[in-house]
Amino acid sequence: MTWVEMNHRSAGTIRALLLAAVVVGLGASTTFAQEHGLPQKAVELGRPLGVPITNSMVVTWIVAVGLTAFVRVATRDMKRVPDGAQNLLEWLVESVYVFLDSIIGPRLVKRTFWFFATVFIFILSANWVGLIPGVGVIGWGHRTTDGFVVDQPLFRGANADLNLTLAMALVFFACWIVWALQEVGPAGFLKELFAPKGENTGLLKVVMIVVFFAAGCLEIVSILFRPVSLSFRLYGNVFAGENMLETMSGMIPGLGWLLPIPFYFMEVLVGLVQALVFMLLCAVFTLLICQHGDEGPAMAGTERRQT
Repeated sequence: MTWVEMNHRSAGTIRALLLAAVVVGLGASTTFAQEHGLPQKAVELGRPLGVPITNSMVVTWIVAVGLTAFVRVATRDMKRVPDGAQNLLEWLVESVYVFLDSIIGPRLVKRTFWFFATVFIFILSANWVGLIPGVGVIGWGHRTTDGFVVDQPLFRGANADLNLTLAMALVFFACWIVWALQEVGPAGFLKELFAPKGENTGLLKVVMIVVFFAAGCLEIVSILFRPVSLSFRLYGNVFAGENMLETMSGMIPGLGWLLPIPFYFMEVLVGLVQALVFMLLCAVFTLLICQHGDEGPAMAGTERRQT
């Protein structure tokens, strides 16, 4: 895979995620009630052409434009011995590629790396951008006896909006179906879900067919809930972290700048872990349906050593 192909695919994935986030959020009317801490819904800033624009969408666009600009600058003048931005980008991409290759094997990583790497870098960047001072506290509000209260923040952490996390999970779910059909075909897909495993004969074979068919039905339910679990896991952790930071900043008057500092370092680590967890779960879900028989990362590693 060349750098040009990787850049085009990454930019296409970001555009797909943004489009999905807009579609999912079209019906989300976000009125800001008097709540303690960060509101569960993103604040609607406007509705140009009937499309609701929320403060989390603004941060999403900023992150997407920033990543695209960084990749363009880093690959504008490619050098044989990289330095600066090119060196950072190549190190990041190579590290993610080697990490995924050790988990899902070289066959799958060549097919899916463009998506997994883009999602990881995007989620990580969005999580860290949401920690920049000013996100969530700059906006419109009113004065009270306790000071100025922001009612409509201009910015909100991108992944603290369930619309975006659900959109990314749905995009992965669509890619997962395509990859599964490409790797094992429709017959192999159904066999992986419902076919009995192992060698059985006679009455035991009939029993195992019934058992594995029931297990396959349960597996379908589990598969359908994967986008929900992926989206709520990421949203819940980021949302809870931002609420914790806001609580710490308002706990003791006069020390709002000091108390959140230790928790900022923890949230930096949480942002990395959550991006890694989202990518790893997507990769493992893909491996489970796309592996051919006993072929897996271990066999793939043996093939690499033989070649």
